[in-house]
This record gives sequence, structure tokens and C-alpha cells, in this order.
Amino acid sequence: MLNRSISSAGEGAHWLTRLARDASGNALAIIAAAIAPTLAMVGGGIDMGRSYLAQSRLQQACDAGVLAARKRLGSQVAFTGEFSDDVAEMGQRFFNINFRSGSYGTEDRSFVMTLEEDFAVSGVATVDVPTTIMQVFGFTKVPVHVECEAQLNFSNTDVMMVLDVTGSMAQINPGDSLSRIDTMKQTISAFHGQLEAAAQAGSRIRYGFVPYSTNVNVGHLLLDDWVVDTWPYQSREEVADLSSPITRTYTTSVTHKSGSITVREVDSYAASFSEGDGYHCPSQPGSKVKTELDETDYQEKVVLLPVPGVRKEWTYVRTRTGTGYSTALNDTTCIVREHTYNDYVDTYKKIEEPALLSEKQWRYDQIEYDVSDWRNIGNGCIEERETYEILDYDSVDLSRALDLDLDRVPSPSNPATQWRPMIPHYVFGRALEWNGKGKFDTDQKITSKEFVSPVGLDTAACPAPARKLSEMTPDSLETYLGSLHANGSTYHDIGMIWGGRLISPTGLFAADNADTANSTVSRHLIFLTDGETAPLDLSYSSYGFEPLDQRRWSEKSSLSLAETVEKRFAFACDEVRKKNVKVWIIGFGTTLTDVMRECAGEGHYFEAADAAELNASFAAIAESLSDLRVSR
Repeated sequence: MLNRSISSAGEGAHWLTRLARDASGNALAIIAAAIAPTLAMVGGGIDMGRSYLAQSRLQQACDAGVLAARKRLGSQVAFTGEFSDDVAEMGQRFFNINFRSGSYGTEDRSFVMTLEEDFAVSGVATVDVPTTIMQVFGFTKVPVHVECEAQLNFSNTDVMMVLDVTGSMAQINPGDSLSRIDTMKQTISAFHGQLEAAAQAGSRIRYGFVPYSTNVNVGHLLLDDWVVDTWPYQSREEVADLSSPITRTYTTSVTHKSGSITVREVDSYAASFSEGDGYHCPSQPGSKVKTELDETDYQEKVVLLPVPGVRKEWTYVRTRTGTGYSTALNDTTCIVREHTYNDYVDTYKKIEEPALLSEKQWRYDQIEYDVSDWRNIGNGCIEERETYEILDYDSVDLSRALDLDLDRVPSPSNPATQWRPMIPHYVFGRALEWNGKGKFDTDQKITSKEFVSPVGLDTAACPAPARKLSEMTPDSLETYLGSLHANGSTYHDIGMIWGGRLISPTGLFAADNADTANSTVSRHLIFLTDGETAPLDLSYSSYGFEPLDQRRWSEKSSLSLAETVEKRFAFACDEVRKKNVKVWIIGFGTTLTDVMRECAGEGHYFEAADAAELNASFAAIAESLSDLRVSR
């Protein structure tokens, strides 16, 4: 029994020892205790991963929204300061497309935009990401918040404006209250304000101008060595004085003394028309006026200068009573007026006096002048350098057509490469007379006849001076635009030629225009016109008096003068684009020709019928000049 008892006691002790060494129950407790943190870690990772994905996509949507809104806002906001409903709608639409409602199981999507003082569009987007496993620990959602901003900036930019200032720019487009030229000035001022307001710190925006019509005024931009010292003009010189004494008879103005007169309109009829007289009133109604005319004795007076002789003077006193009629032309209508006289007394004088009939004999020819003092005797406009009549514009010889070689710098030793001053009062159009008789003739003429001149015909228009590229304040711009006036014919080629010369980074003004190691410039040429090519053979243009000078065209040419101008315009435009200059063309109050459209290229030309459309055209160009980017 004792042995069995001892044996039983030993077996119990051995069992307790095995129990103490058994760890299977401890592992279960540890696992149970570790479940909660493990779930929190795994669940948090899953929920946070969804939150990060939602945040990334929300940031993209925020950026897309403000970019779309800023693009829609354009550059005119600098003037209006308005953040319109359509701008907000555009931004919201792009945000919604990029982050749809409920994406990634999110809730309470929100997007708010603000127009900042620097005209940037900022945005704040928020969304809630509901949790899954983290809800067990009391976290039901993860709020996500992002910010974004878009800015329209202009880096270093050169803008050359080639502006049509021909006579037709004085017209008013239907629906507008200002002339085309005044509307253009207002639009350019607004365009300048848009660019300046959006310019980023440290950037440079420069503006140049080439007003053009029959010619361009660039003389002040040329060095002395770039202009010839002598040049032959289609001119004249006196060879004999054939003046002779005559008697001149005339009456002085009438002076009212007493009595009264009443005038009223009593009838009207359509005016007659003929090629010689235009619209005119061929007949007048009868008169029932009794007139008494008293003549006093004349007085004689010896006149010693300018022609010896005797001056005679009579005094008349006229008294009128009754009814008379007169006819006046008003546009295409003849207006009949009745004049009722009541003892109407007036006086006037008749005078005969010696005079000199001035008559000179002239030699009309191509005459060479010393023009070394051209800055004082010229008007600022110039004649182009050497060129030739081009028959094949696909293979232009720029060694001969120096006018189309935009970058060529003149050589003082080679007059063909130099410009020539425009001096209108030197020029006469032999052998076309003022009465329309005669025709252009390149042969010399010795005669006392007077031939037409561009000064007398007012066909030597010289616009306001062009401006090189420079930064401009609003005041300096306003002053310059105020100098522009409408006059002259439409020669598009000379405008494009000089616009290209003044913006080219490799030509006459390379020292001012070239890129530097630290600065790349965006270059743009804006060409604005209100009409098709319309040269006039009676004009004194950049190529002289063309029917006589015949440097690029003559009446025997296969192309008309207008076609010649258009061909040269198109070639010059291609040369400008080769300089990495983007060309924009605006037709204001006109339909652009195919030549104009091809010059600009698709998307770079506009047709504006009125002021509103002109502003929209410039706003579109301003937007294209800018760099739209996310700034935050």
C-alpha cells in the first residue's frame, strides 16, 4: 500500500511538471491579444491607401478645374476684374469630369474657386473617404483636402504691330460709334493692358509699330550710312522764264448796307448725272427781282510793283426788290430756294490791275539731286533699295531683290543696298497733264505745260513714324497711338517688309532683338488691315513714281500693280516666318483674301466686323501668347 501511495504521489508530481512545461495555452492567449492591433494596422493601411489614391486624383481634378477656368477667363480679366458664371461653370465641369461624384466610394465632394489679386485662379477641393475596417475603432471617414492655382503668364515676348492706316480706316463699321482707326487704338490699349497685367516678375514684353499705307515712315530708325548721298528723281528743272504782263480783273466781296431778305425751300427734284460733270442741276427757275445798279466813277492809281501799270477801281451800289430763285445740289437732289428781297442794298467793287502771267519752260526728266541732308529735306518716308521685276516668285534672286532680303545690312560703298529718301516735292508725273490729257512717258520733255505731281494730287501719304521694339507704359502707348491718322492707299507689302525687318533677331537690329544665353524671346507679328491691296499708279510709293521708275512693275508687266504688291507681300510674309516669328492677321471690317489667310496659317487669322469682334480677336491672340500653367 505504501509503495502504491508513494508511486501515486510521484505520478502526480510528474504530471504537474509536464503541465508547467506545456505552452500551447499561452500561444492562444497571445494570438487573441494580437488580433486587435493587427486589424487596426491592416485596416488602416487599406483605408489610407484609398485615401491617398483619392487625394492624388482630387489634386489632378483641382488642377484641371483651375486651368480650364483660367483659360476661359483669358487676359481681358485684367480690365474687367470679373469672374463670370460661365468661367465658374467651365472650371466646375472640368473638375467634375476628372473626379466624378462617388469616385473611390467618396462622399461630400466640394470644389471652390477664387480669383486672386494677381488674376490667378485658385481652388480648394475636399472630399470624405469612408473607412471600412477602421470603423471598428471609431474612425468612420478620412477627410481629404487639396489646393491648386493656375496663372496666365507672359515670358519674354516681342510684339510687332503692322497697322493699316490708309484712308478707309476713317470709316465707321456698322454697329460701331467710332471710326475703324479709333476703334483699333482702343483695342490695342486694352491688349497692352492685358499683357502687362499678366506679365510675370522679371519678364519683358516689348512692343513695336509699323503704320503703313502708301509708304512707311522709318527714316529716323536708319543710320546715315544706310541712305544714299545722291539719287535721281522723276522731276523737273526750269530752263526758261516766259512770264508776261497782263491785266487782271476781279470783283471784291459784297457788303450789305440795308434792307432785308427772306430765304425758304420751295421745291426739289432729282439731279442729273454725266461723266464729265457728275451730279448737277441743269436748270434754274425764273426770277422776278427788280435790280437797280448805280456805278460810281472809277479811280486810277499808278502801280509800280510787281508790274508797272494803272490800277482802276469802280464802286457799285445794288438795290433789289422782289422774288428770286436759286438751285443748290444736296447729294443727288436739287433744292430750289426762294429769295424775297425788300429794298435790299449792298455794294461791291470791280477792279482792274496789272499782273504778271507766270509761265516757265521746264525740262521734265529723271534728275539727280544731292540728298546728303536727307534728314532735313525729306519727310521720314523712304524709297526702297535695289530690286527687279520678279516673274517667278518660287525662285526669287535675293542678290537682286534687295528689298526682299530682310536681314541685309546696307553697305556705304554700294548704293544699291542703301535706301533713298522720299522727297515728294521733287516728283512730277510726265507727261500726264492736270486736265487728264497726255500719258506717262519715260522720255525727256521740254515744255511749259504743268504735269501732275503727287503733292498736288495728295498721293504721297507718309504715315506716323514707326517704332522699334521697346517696353511701353500706358501713357507712352496712348501718346503714340494718338499720332496715327488715316490717309493713303493700301500697299500691304511694304508694311510686312518693315514689320519683318524691325522684329528680326538676325538683321538690321540684331543687337537689340537677338536672343541671349539667358533669355529666349517669343516673337509675334500682328498685321491688321481693313481692305484688300489697292495701290494707285498716281501715288509716290516706296518704289518711286512707279509708271516712270518701273523698278518692280510697269504698265507692260504681266501682273497688275495690285498683283505685284500681293506677290511681294506673300514672299515677305514667308521670310518673316523663317525668322521664327509667329504671324497673326486681322481683317477689320473686311473679308481676308486667300493670300492673307495663307500668310498667317490656320488658326492665326481673324475677321472682325465691329469693335466687339476686334477685341475678341486681340484677346485670343493674347491668350495664345501666354503661358498657362499650374502655379501651386
